[in-house]
Amino acid sequence: MPRTNGVLRDKREIISMQQERSQQRACADMTADDPQPKPGILFLVAVPIGNVDDLTVRAIRILREADLIASEDPGKTRQLLSHHGIDATLTSYGPTNIKEKADILLDRLHRGAQIALVSDCGSPVIADPGALLVTLAHAHGIQVISIPGPSALTAAVALAGLPCERFVFLGQLPETRAGIRRCLSTHSIGTIDAVAFCNGTSLELALDIVADVAPQCTIVLACDLTKPNERIMHGTVFQIRRDLKNLPTPEDITLILTGKRKRIEWTGRNKSATPAQSLSSRRISTR
Repeated sequence: MPRTNGVLRDKREIISMQQERSQQRACADMTADDPQPKPGILFLVAVPIGNVDDLTVRAIRILREADLIASEDPGKTRQLLSHHGIDATLTSYGPTNIKEKADILLDRLHRGAQIALVSDCGSPVIADPGALLVTLAHAHGIQVISIPGPSALTAAVALAGLPCERFVFLGQLPETRAGIRRCLSTHSIGTIDAVAFCNGTSLELALDIVADVAPQCTIVLACDLTKPNERIMHGTVFQIRRDLKNLPTPEDITLILTGKRKRIEWTGRNKSATPAQSLSSRRISTR
């Protein structure tokens, strides 16, 4: 039932947006002698990956000034806006009917609207349905401006403590064994550092496959980053699977698989440590 209701809401929203576009076109026909409006701007606004206070000052200003905010998850975005005292008009962009929604938003941009595109968390377009709208905007000469900010990808790589001069990003892992095996085998897992987003289901399947194809690699799990229950876990696939049995399943997981060249010994594995503790354990001054 919730799925059906969601589809109906989605369809009603598209119809409403189409009606608005028709009214705008009718108004434009009545004022054909007027000069064409200056095209708007598409802002790609990064939002927090967990902690709502990680929204940048610039992002707050852009979200306040935007004519429309296109969100992957309007409900979650509305909570974020409410926390920062932002009153804005929201519309859904994803996960269904992407082409229709992109066309409608493109029309609004052509008519001068300032539109902010946001993901449910992190940066738009990264493992997110925003790519089509951005591609269309570029193709139609619409200015696109990135408002950078939080990213689970870069946060996890930085926290892992690995010398990641290069790595491959696998995006969101599929939730089937065949899909994950195909994804991992394509990128020669175990020979180069690889980073992926996953949930509880895809993580369990991925660990099973890694145990078969690359049991020698070190694994880093960055779980629920920036949230109160944030946890960083390091170890072999067998150690990680053993320790996960004694912990609640994380909501947001970034998985890092290291290449063969990495031979790193971890101390205090799977235990939380403050940045000062982590640095002092390696005899690095924290002053």
